[in-house]
Amino acid sequence: MFSPYYARALRQGPARAENHAAINVALYGRGGHHWAMTERGQGALARTADSYRLGPSSLEWDGRGLTIRIQERTSPYGLPLRGTIRLDAGALLSQRYPLDAAGRHHWQPLQPAARVSVAVDQPGQSWEGHGYFDMNDGTRPLIADFQSWDWARGLTRQGPVLLYDVTRLDGSSQHLALRMGPDGRLQDFEPPPLARLGTTPWRMPRQTRCASNQRPRVLMTLEDTPFYARSVIASHLAGEDVTLMHESVSLANLQKRWVETLMPFRMPRRA
Repeated sequence: MFSPYYARALRQGPARAENHAAINVALYGRGGHHWAMTERGQGALARTADSYRLGPSSLEWDGRGLTIRIQERTSPYGLPLRGTIRLDAGALLSQRYPLDAAGRHHWQPLQPAARVSVAVDQPGQSWEGHGYFDMNDGTRPLIADFQSWDWARGLTRQGPVLLYDVTRLDGSSQHLALRMGPDGRLQDFEPPPLARLGTTPWRMPRQTRCASNQRPRVLMTLEDTPFYARSVIASHLAGEDVTLMHESVSLANLQKRWVETLMPFRMPRRA
């Protein structure tokens, strides 16, 4: 959805999304940050109801979980990034949330409390822990309906919490605050007010929900671009301190031509 090649193709007329596919892998650890996101054409894509293969990498669903086999090269240095990720999801949630008033865009948190095991052969890392599994779908480009959003996910003593604050192109907004209950279903909860986080070096604004008598803070900025930031933050929700994975997106910045010219350095294309 952030492909500069797809954006250029759309400016010339109808374009097939299948001709602009990518698998994005971001690995953070003691050995540094590693990023792979190579776009490939439809000739490299093969799909069935329960498998997805793009070039040398693949995803397979077996009814209970997802096995992801990665064989990519990092950008911009071209180093190998190879390994296997296993996400055990169990039963998937059916709750689906519209993000715009017309129902053109939806978000579905399929399993906020998954388990994940990671074995990366190159550069060599492995661990097991909790994971998150969701998907988005839409019938129009994001830039046609949204200005920006902030999303976050974390674990409290009562279970996973999800925050999603969307600003639409017409100035209206959507605010979701969800908690996974003991029955495994997502429940709404009254979110605390929005609070600003510090901007990134690229001057990307960030905000999140936090109790009014507390102040959220950024623990680590993992990705910093002119239109996207991924961070680890600390906040206070439902009466307790919580660490959250957080992302901010500015679609207004994404549409700037100078931003589009920079993106192929992080997202090369193989036809």
